[in-house]
Amino acid sequence: MPSTTPSYCGRFAPSPTGALHFGSLTAAVACYLDARANSGKWLVRMEDIDPPREVPGAADDILRTLEAFGFEWDDAVLYQSQRTAAYQAALEQLQQQGNIYPCGCSRKEIAQQGRPGAEGVIYPGTCRAGLPSEREARTARVFTPDPPICFIDSIQGKREQSVAQEVGDFILRRADGIFAYQLAVVVDDGWQGVTHIVRGADLLHSTPRQIYLQTLLNLPAPLYAHLPLAVDGIGNKLSKQARSLPVDRKTPLPALLAALRFLHQPLPDEQPATLDEFWQWASASWDIKRVPRRQTQTIAAGS
Repeated sequence: MPSTTPSYCGRFAPSPTGALHFGSLTAAVACYLDARANSGKWLVRMEDIDPPREVPGAADDILRTLEAFGFEWDDAVLYQSQRTAAYQAALEQLQQQGNIYPCGCSRKEIAQQGRPGAEGVIYPGTCRAGLPSEREARTARVFTPDPPICFIDSIQGKREQSVAQEVGDFILRRADGIFAYQLAVVVDDGWQGVTHIVRGADLLHSTPRQIYLQTLLNLPAPLYAHLPLAVDGIGNKLSKQARSLPVDRKTPLPALLAALRFLHQPLPDEQPATLDEFWQWASASWDIKRVPRRQTQTIAAGS
Protein backbone atom coordinates (compact mmCIF):
# COMPACT_ATOMS: atom_id res chain seq x y z
CA MET A 1 0.00 0.00 0.00
CA PRO A 2 1.15 3.59 -0.55
CA SER A 3 2.88 5.24 2.38
CA THR A 4 0.80 8.39 2.08
CA THR A 5 -2.96 8.79 2.15
CA PRO A 6 -4.76 11.26 -0.11
CA SER A 7 -7.25 13.73 1.31
CA TYR A 8 -10.07 11.57 -0.05
CA CYS A 9 -10.10 7.78 -0.40
CA GLY A 10 -13.34 5.95 -1.11
CA ARG A 11 -14.14 2.33 -1.77
CA PHE A 12 -16.73 -0.07 -3.15
CA ALA A 13 -16.86 -3.36 -1.24
CA PRO A 14 -19.28 -5.92 -2.68
CA SER A 15 -19.76 -9.44 -1.38
CA PRO A 16 -19.51 -12.16 -4.06
CA THR A 17 -22.94 -13.63 -3.34
CA GLY A 18 -24.31 -13.09 -6.84
CA ALA A 19 -24.28 -10.82 -9.88
CA LEU A 20 -24.30 -7.03 -9.61
CA HIS A 21 -27.89 -5.73 -9.65
CA PHE A 22 -29.29 -2.21 -9.97
CA GLY A 23 -29.17 -1.50 -6.24
CA SER A 24 -25.49 -2.37 -5.92
CA LEU A 25 -24.73 -0.55 -9.19
CA THR A 26 -26.28 2.59 -7.72
CA ALA A 27 -24.04 2.31 -4.66
CA ALA A 28 -21.01 1.84 -6.90
CA VAL A 29 -21.96 4.88 -9.01
CA ALA A 30 -22.47 7.08 -5.95
CA CYS A 31 -19.22 6.22 -4.20
CA TYR A 32 -17.27 6.41 -7.47
CA LEU A 33 -18.65 9.83 -8.39
CA ASP A 34 -18.11 11.18 -4.89
CA ALA A 35 -14.46 10.12 -5.06
CA ARG A 36 -13.89 11.50 -8.56
CA ALA A 37 -15.71 14.77 -7.83
CA ASN A 38 -13.37 15.25 -4.86
CA SER A 39 -10.23 14.31 -6.85
CA GLY A 40 -9.84 11.27 -4.60
CA LYS A 41 -8.82 7.64 -4.88
CA TRP A 42 -11.40 4.90 -5.44
CA LEU A 43 -10.72 1.33 -4.38
CA VAL A 44 -12.51 -1.97 -4.88
CA ARG A 45 -12.50 -4.53 -2.08
CA MET A 46 -14.03 -7.98 -2.45
CA GLU A 47 -15.60 -9.00 0.86
CA ASP A 48 -15.19 -12.73 0.34
CA ILE A 49 -14.75 -13.64 3.98
CA ASP A 50 -17.88 -15.81 4.30
CA PRO A 51 -17.51 -18.85 1.99
CA PRO A 52 -20.90 -20.45 2.85
CA ARG A 53 -22.69 -17.41 1.40
CA GLU A 54 -20.54 -16.99 -1.71
CA VAL A 55 -21.45 -17.98 -5.26
CA PRO A 56 -18.61 -19.53 -7.30
CA GLY A 57 -17.43 -17.12 -9.97
CA ALA A 58 -19.40 -14.16 -8.58
CA ALA A 59 -16.30 -12.13 -7.65
CA ASP A 60 -14.90 -12.25 -11.18
CA ASP A 61 -18.34 -11.57 -12.62
CA ILE A 62 -18.74 -8.44 -10.48
CA LEU A 63 -15.32 -7.13 -11.55
CA ARG A 64 -16.09 -7.76 -15.22
CA THR A 65 -19.35 -5.87 -14.83
CA LEU A 66 -17.63 -2.90 -13.21
CA GLU A 67 -15.10 -2.82 -16.04
CA ALA A 68 -17.86 -3.01 -18.66
CA PHE A 69 -19.54 0.01 -17.03
CA GLY A 70 -16.34 2.05 -17.17
CA PHE A 71 -15.33 2.02 -13.50
CA GLU A 72 -11.59 2.42 -12.93
CA TRP A 73 -10.07 1.61 -9.54
CA ASP A 74 -6.80 3.07 -8.35
CA ASP A 75 -5.13 0.07 -6.75
CA ALA A 76 -5.21 -3.71 -6.89
CA VAL A 77 -8.46 -5.31 -5.75
CA LEU A 78 -8.23 -6.34 -2.09
CA TYR A 79 -9.66 -9.75 -1.17
CA GLN A 80 -10.69 -10.24 2.44
CA SER A 81 -10.04 -13.97 2.14
CA GLN A 82 -6.33 -13.06 2.02
CA ARG A 83 -6.47 -10.87 5.12
CA THR A 84 -7.25 -13.34 7.93
CA ALA A 85 -3.87 -12.76 9.61
CA ALA A 86 -4.70 -9.05 9.96
CA TYR A 87 -8.08 -9.85 11.51
CA GLN A 88 -6.48 -12.30 13.92
CA ALA A 89 -3.94 -9.65 14.96
CA ALA A 90 -6.73 -7.16 15.62
CA LEU A 91 -8.62 -9.75 17.68
CA GLU A 92 -5.49 -10.45 19.73
CA GLN A 93 -5.03 -6.72 20.29
CA LEU A 94 -8.58 -6.43 21.61
CA GLN A 95 -8.02 -9.48 23.81
CA GLN A 96 -4.87 -8.00 25.32
CA GLN A 97 -6.82 -4.82 26.03
CA GLY A 98 -9.52 -6.81 27.83
CA ASN A 99 -12.20 -5.73 25.37
CA ILE A 100 -13.43 -9.17 24.26
CA TYR A 101 -14.52 -12.37 25.96
CA PRO A 102 -15.26 -15.99 24.98
CA CYS A 103 -18.90 -17.01 24.65
CA GLY A 104 -20.21 -20.57 24.82
CA CYS A 105 -23.86 -19.88 23.99
CA SER A 106 -25.61 -21.49 21.04
CA ARG A 107 -27.97 -19.63 18.74
CA LYS A 108 -30.90 -21.55 20.20
CA GLU A 109 -30.02 -20.50 23.74
CA ILE A 110 -29.63 -16.87 22.73
CA ALA A 111 -32.96 -16.93 20.88
CA GLN A 112 -34.67 -18.29 24.00
CA GLN A 113 -33.09 -15.88 26.48
CA GLY A 114 -32.44 -12.66 24.52
CA ARG A 115 -34.80 -9.83 23.70
CA PRO A 116 -35.70 -8.66 20.19
CA GLY A 117 -33.50 -6.04 18.57
CA ALA A 118 -33.33 -4.18 15.27
CA GLU A 119 -31.14 -6.87 13.72
CA GLY A 120 -32.25 -10.00 15.52
CA VAL A 121 -32.08 -11.15 19.12
CA ILE A 122 -29.87 -9.11 21.47
CA TYR A 123 -27.33 -11.24 23.31
CA PRO A 124 -28.40 -11.48 26.98
CA GLY A 125 -24.86 -11.34 28.39
CA THR A 126 -24.76 -14.92 29.69
CA CYS A 127 -20.97 -15.26 29.42
CA ARG A 128 -20.11 -11.61 30.02
CA ALA A 129 -18.84 -12.21 33.57
CA GLY A 130 -16.87 -15.29 32.55
CA LEU A 131 -17.33 -18.54 30.67
CA PRO A 132 -19.19 -21.06 32.88
CA SER A 133 -16.97 -24.00 33.88
CA GLU A 134 -19.03 -26.53 31.95
CA ARG A 135 -18.91 -24.48 28.74
CA GLU A 136 -16.45 -24.38 25.87
CA ALA A 137 -15.85 -21.16 23.95
CA ARG A 138 -17.75 -20.98 20.67
CA THR A 139 -17.43 -17.33 19.69
CA ALA A 140 -15.54 -14.17 20.65
CA ARG A 141 -17.69 -11.18 21.67
CA VAL A 142 -16.79 -7.57 22.37
CA PHE A 143 -17.93 -5.68 25.47
CA THR A 144 -20.20 -2.87 24.31
CA PRO A 145 -20.70 0.56 25.90
CA ASP A 146 -23.92 2.04 27.31
CA PRO A 147 -23.23 5.67 26.31
CA PRO A 148 -24.66 6.33 22.84
CA ILE A 149 -22.36 6.64 19.86
CA CYS A 150 -23.20 9.65 17.69
CA PHE A 151 -22.12 10.54 14.18
CA ILE A 152 -23.22 12.84 11.39
CA ASP A 153 -24.14 11.05 8.19
CA SER A 154 -23.68 13.18 5.08
CA ILE A 155 -27.07 12.04 3.74
CA GLN A 156 -29.12 10.76 6.68
CA GLY A 157 -28.09 13.47 9.16
CA LYS A 158 -27.35 13.02 12.87
CA ARG A 159 -27.52 9.43 14.11
CA GLU A 160 -27.26 8.09 17.65
CA GLN A 161 -27.23 4.56 19.01
CA SER A 162 -26.55 2.84 22.32
CA VAL A 163 -24.78 -0.25 21.06
CA ALA A 164 -25.22 -2.07 24.37
CA GLN A 165 -28.98 -1.49 24.50
CA GLU A 166 -29.84 -1.76 20.80
CA VAL A 167 -27.35 -4.41 19.63
CA GLY A 168 -25.62 -5.97 22.62
CA ASP A 169 -22.17 -7.55 22.84
CA PHE A 170 -21.64 -8.58 19.23
CA ILE A 171 -19.55 -11.36 17.72
CA LEU A 172 -16.11 -10.72 16.24
CA ARG A 173 -15.23 -14.36 15.52
CA ARG A 174 -17.95 -16.86 14.77
CA ALA A 175 -18.30 -20.43 16.00
CA ASP A 176 -17.08 -21.71 12.61
CA GLY A 177 -13.89 -19.65 12.98
CA ILE A 178 -14.86 -17.02 10.40
CA PHE A 179 -14.13 -13.42 11.38
CA ALA A 180 -17.21 -11.22 11.55
CA TYR A 181 -17.90 -8.55 8.96
CA GLN A 182 -17.81 -5.77 11.57
CA LEU A 183 -14.20 -6.54 12.50
CA ALA A 184 -12.96 -7.20 8.96
CA VAL A 185 -14.43 -4.03 7.48
CA VAL A 186 -12.92 -1.83 10.19
CA VAL A 187 -9.47 -3.40 9.89
CA ASP A 188 -9.47 -3.10 6.10
CA ASP A 189 -10.79 0.47 5.98
CA GLY A 190 -8.03 1.47 8.38
CA TRP A 191 -5.30 -0.38 6.48
CA GLN A 192 -6.38 1.00 3.11
CA GLY A 193 -6.62 4.57 4.40
CA VAL A 194 -10.31 4.92 3.54
CA THR A 195 -11.55 8.38 4.50
CA HIS A 196 -15.07 8.41 3.03
CA ILE A 197 -17.62 5.59 2.92
CA VAL A 198 -20.63 5.94 0.63
CA ARG A 199 -22.85 2.86 0.84
CA GLY A 200 -26.42 1.62 1.24
CA ALA A 201 -28.61 2.45 4.22
CA ASP A 202 -28.85 -1.24 5.12
CA LEU A 203 -25.50 -0.69 6.86
CA LEU A 204 -26.56 2.47 8.71
CA HIS A 205 -27.37 0.45 11.85
CA SER A 206 -23.91 -1.17 11.72
CA THR A 207 -22.00 2.10 11.65
CA PRO A 208 -21.93 2.76 15.44
CA ARG A 209 -20.44 -0.71 15.96
CA GLN A 210 -17.75 0.07 13.42
CA ILE A 211 -17.01 3.45 14.97
CA TYR A 212 -16.72 1.75 18.36
CA LEU A 213 -14.24 -0.80 17.02
CA GLN A 214 -12.26 1.96 15.33
CA THR A 215 -11.93 3.62 18.74
CA LEU A 216 -10.78 0.40 20.42
CA LEU A 217 -8.23 -0.29 17.67
CA ASN A 218 -7.04 3.33 17.53
CA LEU A 219 -8.12 3.72 13.90
CA PRO A 220 -9.50 6.93 12.36
CA ALA A 221 -13.23 7.05 11.70
CA PRO A 222 -14.12 7.76 8.06
CA LEU A 223 -16.93 10.10 7.07
CA TYR A 224 -20.12 8.19 6.27
CA ALA A 225 -22.90 8.71 3.74
CA HIS A 226 -25.71 6.16 3.54
CA LEU A 227 -27.74 6.02 0.35
CA PRO A 228 -31.43 5.08 0.17
CA LEU A 229 -31.85 1.42 -0.67
CA ALA A 230 -33.41 0.55 -3.99
CA VAL A 231 -36.67 -1.33 -3.40
CA ASP A 232 -39.26 -2.71 -5.77
CA GLY A 233 -42.89 -1.64 -6.03
CA ILE A 234 -43.92 -3.60 -2.92
CA GLY A 235 -40.98 -2.46 -0.80
CA ASN A 236 -38.63 -5.43 -1.16
CA LYS A 237 -34.93 -4.59 -1.15
CA LEU A 238 -33.04 -5.45 -4.31
CA SER A 239 -30.36 -7.96 -3.38
CA LYS A 240 -28.16 -10.66 -4.80
CA GLN A 241 -29.60 -13.11 -2.27
CA ALA A 242 -33.12 -12.35 -3.53
CA ARG A 243 -31.86 -13.01 -7.07
CA SER A 244 -32.70 -9.52 -8.25
CA LEU A 245 -32.10 -9.15 -11.97
CA PRO A 246 -28.46 -8.36 -12.80
CA VAL A 247 -27.53 -5.30 -14.80
CA ASP A 248 -26.75 -5.85 -18.48
CA ARG A 249 -23.06 -5.46 -19.34
CA LYS A 250 -23.93 -5.08 -23.03
CA THR A 251 -25.91 -1.85 -22.50
CA PRO A 252 -24.35 0.05 -19.59
CA LEU A 253 -25.41 3.62 -20.40
CA PRO A 254 -29.19 3.24 -19.76
CA ALA A 255 -28.51 1.67 -16.35
CA LEU A 256 -25.98 4.37 -15.46
CA LEU A 257 -28.43 7.12 -16.36
CA ALA A 258 -31.12 5.33 -14.33
CA ALA A 259 -28.72 5.29 -11.36
CA LEU A 260 -28.23 9.06 -11.67
CA ARG A 261 -31.99 9.50 -11.78
CA PHE A 262 -32.40 7.32 -8.68
CA LEU A 263 -29.81 9.44 -6.87
CA HIS A 264 -31.63 12.67 -7.88
CA GLN A 265 -28.65 13.90 -9.86
CA PRO A 266 -29.04 16.12 -12.93
CA LEU A 267 -29.22 14.34 -16.27
CA PRO A 268 -27.47 15.48 -19.45
CA ASP A 269 -29.63 17.12 -22.12
CA GLU A 270 -28.55 14.43 -24.56
CA GLN A 271 -27.53 10.87 -23.81
CA PRO A 272 -23.71 10.59 -23.81
CA ALA A 273 -22.31 8.74 -26.79
CA THR A 274 -19.62 6.91 -24.79
CA LEU A 275 -18.88 5.79 -21.26
CA ASP A 276 -16.04 8.32 -21.05
CA GLU A 277 -18.46 11.13 -21.88
CA PHE A 278 -20.89 9.86 -19.26
CA TRP A 279 -18.32 9.69 -16.47
CA GLN A 280 -16.83 13.09 -17.32
CA TRP A 281 -20.25 14.70 -17.26
CA ALA A 282 -21.48 12.86 -14.17
CA SER A 283 -18.31 13.59 -12.17
CA ALA A 284 -18.53 17.29 -12.94
CA SER A 285 -22.23 17.40 -12.03
CA TRP A 286 -22.20 15.22 -8.91
CA ASP A 287 -23.72 16.72 -5.76
CA ILE A 288 -24.18 14.38 -2.80
CA LYS A 289 -26.52 16.91 -1.18
CA ARG A 290 -29.10 16.10 -3.84
CA VAL A 291 -29.36 12.44 -2.75
CA PRO A 292 -32.72 11.93 -0.98
CA ARG A 293 -32.55 11.83 2.81
CA ARG A 294 -34.46 8.59 3.17
CA GLN A 295 -33.50 4.98 3.79
CA THR A 296 -35.47 3.37 0.96
CA GLN A 297 -36.61 4.49 -2.45
CA THR A 298 -38.65 2.74 -5.10
CA ILE A 299 -36.88 2.23 -8.41
CA ALA A 300 -38.44 3.60 -11.57
CA ALA A 301 -40.02 1.12 -13.96
CA GLY A 302 -37.47 -0.37 -16.32
CA SER A 303 -34.42 0.37 -14.15
